[in-house]
Amino acid sequence: MKNIIATFLMAFCALAVSAQEYNIDDSKIALGGYSPVSYLDLQLAQRGSKEYVSEVDGVKYFFTSADQKKSFDANPEKYQPQYGGWCATGIAIGAKFRVDPNKFVVKDGKYYLFLNSIEVDAKQVWNEKGHNNMVKNANENWKKLKSM
Repeated sequence: MKNIIATFLMAFCALAVSAQEYNIDDSKIALGGYSPVSYLDLQLAQRGSKEYVSEVDGVKYFFTSADQKKSFDANPEKYQPQYGGWCATGIAIGAKFRVDPNKFVVKDGKYYLFLNSIEVDAKQVWNEKGHNNMVKNANENWKKLKSM
């Protein structure tokens, strides 16, 4: 575990970003425009459309259809990504990293997003270290990192 974490941190210290809760840029669009409903309900990474958009806490979420938007609007909390949409493995080791929207895991009614690059496949690290262990670490770290 120490070797994987060291490699992960060294490779991505330059990518550690932002003192904000949500993984967004200046456009305030969550999930890179991917639909949170598609992740959770369909277990698919699907780009949403500007035609179907909702806003929560100043963050915009895009959807693939009016039905998806309606599902989200009925229960936006259910469809929020874990750890503000930051890389779940990064949060588990104590840092915020951007994600590849196509790398995700859906488990127990929640979805987790991961960084993916030439050096590290954070989803693979997550799976190797065990979902429950990583969630435990990430939940503890998120208490501190959420507002950092």
